[in-house]
Amino acid sequence: MHRDSLGFKQAVRPREVNWMTAGSGITHSERFERARAQGDRLHGIQAWVALPKEHEEIAPTFSHHSGSDLPQWSEGGVVGQLIAGSAFGLDAAVSTHSPMFYVHLDMAPGASAEIPENYSERAIYIATGAVEVQGRRVESGRMLVLGASVSRVRALEQTCVMLLGGESVGPKHLYWNFVSSSKERIAEAASQWAEGKMKLPDADDTEFIPLPTEPI
Repeated sequence: MHRDSLGFKQAVRPREVNWMTAGSGITHSERFERARAQGDRLHGIQAWVALPKEHEEIAPTFSHHSGSDLPQWSEGGVVGQLIAGSAFGLDAAVSTHSPMFYVHLDMAPGASAEIPENYSERAIYIATGAVEVQGRRVESGRMLVLGASVSRVRALEQTCVMLLGGESVGPKHLYWNFVSSSKERIAEAASQWAEGKMKLPDADDTEFIPLPTEPI
């Protein structure tokens, strides 16, 4: 269950996406409410996408996407879903601020899939199973940053992978949950958080997590 300081409350379910753009600043929580109350399992990925410098201070937004917003296809033992950006001649309805792609593939043993080529930076994350890339076996829990010559991935068993990439948005600094091209901006945000000056999500504003102790 997602809640944020803009007032949004939205559960996320299989094959759906909650997409939040932090921009100039937002607070949020992701609670496993059903698991806490009834017992359950969750298998998902939370990904961060950096903003180009000229968009770092835009107003924060939140959107939920499912169905036709996230194009799906099935071919040759591969079931795919485009989560964000453009790939394979498809476009997701998720709003992005730089050229990119983010794809979920469920692959049957022996199935092979193309990796989008028209991007300067590309990677593959193996969530479950194992794949072969240019003759190399790669197990789950690993991410490969791909060279320009890599064009396909083959599943060695039942496998779930994430294909991702795009164009560079320049160097970024990361401190805890704050990302910016400016260390000064991160220090400002960290100070606001430490002093309790950031609005917390509605109906989820009683648990305050302190900053980590390591320096910025």
